[in-house]
Amino acid sequence: MQRKAFCLLLITILLASACSRLTFVRPKGKMEHLSGEQIAQDYSVSDSPEVKRRQTVRTLLARAVQRLQSGQADEAEKDARAALKLEPGSTDAVTLLGIIEDRRGNAVLAGQHYRRAAELAPAHGGVQNNYGTWLCANGFAAESLVWFDRAVLAPGYATPASALSNAGSCALKSGQNDRASRDLRRALEIEPANAVALEAMAELEFHRQQYMSARAFVERRLAAGPATAAVLKLASQIEDRLGDKAAASRYVQRIRAEFPDAQDVTTGGNAGP
Repeated sequence: MQRKAFCLLLITILLASACSRLTFVRPKGKMEHLSGEQIAQDYSVSDSPEVKRRQTVRTLLARAVQRLQSGQADEAEKDARAALKLEPGSTDAVTLLGIIEDRRGNAVLAGQHYRRAAELAPAHGGVQNNYGTWLCANGFAAESLVWFDRAVLAPGYATPASALSNAGSCALKSGQNDRASRDLRRALEIEPANAVALEAMAELEFHRQQYMSARAFVERRLAAGPATAAVLKLASQIEDRLGDKAAASRYVQRIRAEFPDAQDVTTGGNAGP
């Protein structure tokens, strides 16, 4: 299976990684998007030391997000660590440190932060999903599945389709096709236009040699969101197997026009059974 882009969301306060746009939880840059339980309360005594501490944590995290988005990773890290010093159990701060290390290309350090966040908040679906996403993106697809299961089962988890689509994509990557089909179809029942699930289903049906079904899923995927070189290549391979050389060639032409740096874009590619 080709490496894809995981759409990481940052829980509580999307970067590309691997599996068609798997979902991670990512900073939006606004304080109202910080949704962790420890910082989402209403305060009645605005000038108490506790309130001031919490407000300072919120401000530091929001500023860290803004700085990271502006490319100031070092300054963002200082703010995130300052927030963590004030609130040692902040999953937002720990997850943000993971994202910073991801941006720097320090995958091992990033994974340590994501795991710590998941352990700090075992009932928080977002951080469980994040760590599962990191595992799958870094060569531990089979190991990631337990974390996606925890995310789906987390009380009040608002986006189970995200974890299910990630789980299905990673199950496919680890060769667990039955589980992949189960989780991806569950994701699509909840969110019919989920791009991660649609692309993974297209790939699954392609490898099962169910090419008409694969075509239907890849067309839905292309309608659901921006194309990637990977999904266009898959579409070309599907059309090649169906015998529509003209359609396969059109997808290859799109790759060359839209993704000029893409490698191995001959008609039909070299994947498939």
